[in-house]
Amino acid sequence: MSVPYAVRVAEDPADREACFAVRKEVFVREQGVAEDIEYDAYDAIAVHVLAIREDGVPLGTGRLLHGAAAAAKTGGDASVGCLGRLAVAREARGLGVGVALVRAIEEAARGLGLAAVDLHAQTHALGFYERLGYEAYGPEFPDAGIAHRAMRRDL
Repeated sequence: MSVPYAVRVAEDPADREACFAVRKEVFVREQGVAEDIEYDAYDAIAVHVLAIREDGVPLGTGRLLHGAAAAAKTGGDASVGCLGRLAVAREARGLGVGVALVRAIEEAARGLGLAAVDLHAQTHALGFYERLGYEAYGPEFPDAGIAHRAMRRDL
């Protein structure tokens, strides 16, 4: 089944609220992440992307940290952005929404002059990111009680 949707940078408060709604559904309700750690100070400065159905229903989101905000997560390299909080609503999985979101984040990173994008992938999603050109590095580590690995893709 094909569902027409668009992916764009979240520009206004309504877009941001749509991003947060998807994250709450996926991370807080489905995965049991505590709501008080799902949202953080980085949300105010990150570039957020939103996948939205033609009728306005949000399908997915992700964010890009850059500059000092990303440096803490990428080993201090200012040329590397940090992709995070990638979430796709259950009903939209398998439609290419995740791929479209990752590519939109990479495009935003290129627009900021970044040379690479790092991310912390839940281990069950390693294959997804590997298919998009990301390479895992370093040991597995827990984040919000879920196993993760660091990954990077040069742009």
